[in-house]
Amino acid sequence: MNLSERLNEDMKQAMKSKDKFRLSNIRLIRSTIKNLEIDLKRDLDDNEVLDILSREIKQRKDALQEFDKAGREDLAANAKAEIEVLIQYLPAQLSEEEIKVIVQQTIQETGASSKAEMGKVMAALMPKVKGKADGKLVNQAVQQFLQ
Repeated sequence: MNLSERLNEDMKQAMKSKDKFRLSNIRLIRSTIKNLEIDLKRDLDDNEVLDILSREIKQRKDALQEFDKAGREDLAANAKAEIEVLIQYLPAQLSEEEIKVIVQQTIQETGASSKAEMGKVMAALMPKVKGKADGKLVNQAVQQFLQ
């Protein structure tokens, strides 16, 4: 079952269980996917759906930081709950140690030796960790190894 089908099934399940919060979040993601499919005039594959999910999670994490700064615990709690719903559709996340191993391998593959070559490393690295790791963690690990 691909990601779009899984979202459809989970939406039906949320309707049956009357879980309005989960239902509204799944509908929001499905509408974003559907709009892009209409624009591209084709169905999206799982990688493209993962891109959408990752982007939506990142937006909510950014909003969460802003809500925390502003002291809006009500909105922060809502954003956290939305993130929890969306994370369920991402592949299993890599640990920091696994990220560091992949970063070291990629640095060796690209032959990078300084921070000036960080872009080259990130370009080679991001497809390997797509949807499996937060970009900020990956960026920090690369910076740690390229000094």
